[in-house]
Amino acid sequence: MSSTMGHFLGSDDASEIEPFDPDSLGCAGHTTTGTPSTVGQRGRKGHQPPSPVIVSAGTSNGQNGGSRSGRKPSPGGTPPKLKTRDSDCCSINFIKYSLHIFNTIFLISGLVIIGVTLWTVLWKHQYISLLSTTNYAIGTYALLAAGVLAVAGGILGCCGVWHEQRAVLLIYTFVLLFVFLLEAIVGGLAYLYETQIETELQHSLNATFMANYGVSERQTMAIDSMQREFSCCGAVRFEDWRHSVWLRSRRKDLIRPTEGRLVPDSCCITVTPRCGLRDGPSNIHYTGCIYEMTDDLKFHLILLGAIGLGLSVIQVFGMILSCSLYVKLKNVLD
Repeated sequence: MSSTMGHFLGSDDASEIEPFDPDSLGCAGHTTTGTPSTVGQRGRKGHQPPSPVIVSAGTSNGQNGGSRSGRKPSPGGTPPKLKTRDSDCCSINFIKYSLHIFNTIFLISGLVIIGVTLWTVLWKHQYISLLSTTNYAIGTYALLAAGVLAVAGGILGCCGVWHEQRAVLLIYTFVLLFVFLLEAIVGGLAYLYETQIETELQHSLNATFMANYGVSERQTMAIDSMQREFSCCGAVRFEDWRHSVWLRSRRKDLIRPTEGRLVPDSCCITVTPRCGLRDGPSNIHYTGCIYEMTDDLKFHLILLGAIGLGLSVIQVFGMILSCSLYVKLKNVLD
């Protein structure tokens, strides 16, 4: 039997005919697999095939090209921009190097503070007992604590930056803040107290000399040490000793017995046993100790104030850098 297609079909050829699927027809005369279509060309004689349309075959499983990475597209249609170690104006590596430099300076500043305050405590602290207030002692010990914290904080900061531990960086930031407050407060109080130290000494130092020499062991040693170091005698003048408890009381339990002395032996130009029996200008100093002590304490207060206020500025840069690194490590994608 003949076919309108000009081909005789046998009984075995029927099994080779694929069932008609309208979806398999490509409008461009091609199938979705890219092979030429023979069925689409079997139109009537003189009938032109439809205009070609390009069909994309670049994806599979119904997924578009933007889904290959496994991330869902953003609502706006563009994928979210992820943070990297070099994102934004300052990279993480740049901040880490800056923090390492800062920690080196921070450690050195802490050692400087410890050195200055220990020198003040060991060599000048004996004179603090002659002051009527404890402001000088409190400021000195507070600055010493700031120096110790600065050294500990510098070591902690190096570990946190090196290992990129955000919890350690947070603790390090609070240490910087506490050191900053200590140094700023001590520096401000030192400058404030420097303007009042002369008035305080004028009202209290002479009374301390007159009432406590020979009676209090600690203050007696401080007065003798001061008169030898500053080459002075008495609080304001050498005649002050004539009105002292040490000279007028004639007590037998004095730490430094009078034994006929007019001034303590520490007043002498050349200190020898019982040299205070004479108070002539060739034998003793006539200048009072209040002048030298005022200048010495003012110098130390200015030094402590400059160290406290000057080094507190450094902590501001450290806090900014540590906070920046803390935030960047939170958003970074390695």
